[in-house]
Amino acid sequence: MLYYLLYSLKDYFSPLNVFRYITVRAGLSFFTAFVITLSLGPFFIRKLSHLCHPTLKELNNFHKEKEKIPTMGGILILLAVIISTIFWADIANIYIMLCLFVLICLGLLGFYDDYIKLKRKSAKGVRPLAKLFCQIGLGFLIGYLLCFSPIGFDTKVALPFLKRVMIRLGPYYLLLAVLIIVATSNAVNLTDGLDGLAIGSVLMIAIAYGVMSYLAGHKGFASYLNILYVEGAGEISVFCGGIVGAALGFLWFNAYPAQIFMGDTGSLALGGILGLIAMMIKQEISLIIVGGIFVIEAASVIIQVSSFKLRGKRVFLMTPLHHHFELKGWPESKVVIRFWILAIILALFSLITLKIR
Repeated sequence: MLYYLLYSLKDYFSPLNVFRYITVRAGLSFFTAFVITLSLGPFFIRKLSHLCHPTLKELNNFHKEKEKIPTMGGILILLAVIISTIFWADIANIYIMLCLFVLICLGLLGFYDDYIKLKRKSAKGVRPLAKLFCQIGLGFLIGYLLCFSPIGFDTKVALPFLKRVMIRLGPYYLLLAVLIIVATSNAVNLTDGLDGLAIGSVLMIAIAYGVMSYLAGHKGFASYLNILYVEGAGEISVFCGGIVGAALGFLWFNAYPAQIFMGDTGSLALGGILGLIAMMIKQEISLIIVGGIFVIEAASVIIQVSSFKLRGKRVFLMTPLHHHFELKGWPESKVVIRFWILAIILALFSLITLKIR
């Protein structure tokens, strides 16, 4: 909106030509989202104060004090990202439209899940199969739009560390799209169990993807780094800037001790959108690296359930993994900060892999 308005006036005031640069608009998107989140945070906390987190019985009152902390703060995050994107991104760009579409769809699913939990005053929301069906349907739709729309989306998948080694999936890319959307949205949801853990990790990943989006959408850089060039993908950097700003602003209130939780409204939407960005910038496999924190958390749950069903024994004291370390005596803040450190390392390493080929 502001991008179109200000850039259209460049012929009358030449300094406004600066708005054609993606880096400038990504920065403005960051500050817009950050200011919105930081300024509206106290208002949302007051208004959502009666919407408290369901009792965490499975932790044997380990986090009983969190019952009085309001949830559904993801509404604030999504609002900030959507407004900053509309202000500074080219909303006619197909990738921006897909980002907004997925963000809203998964946000609504998460909102309904949170609403059911609060209404029933329990940790059980939307039935798992119903939620999974919605995520699969969205993943199939996104895969179909990418593969069969006239944007010329490439269904080849690049392998990290290997130069010019591509796997062409063709129509089978639909299955990969479904897997990524379902896996990422649920992985972030599983990770959102400690103050600041999930949103801090999302922040690191969004920064990495903002850089990758810019490189993938720049023909010169893409050629130099031997990565797939995706015309128009650079605009995703502006969207990522909004995510970074909203995440940083929300972290102000979500850091230990948290004043508000983002709930499924935020975790499902942010997880799914990170998976979508990975597909659009052709970094599907490296998603395992940059999103390593979420992979580890989800894997710990899978390992725990599989071990208990097959061997009748648990591998971890409790899953997701962050609870295992808590039960081993680590303070919550130490668990979160150490996971953040790992998230930073993985994000930086994922950027390094772009050159190591």
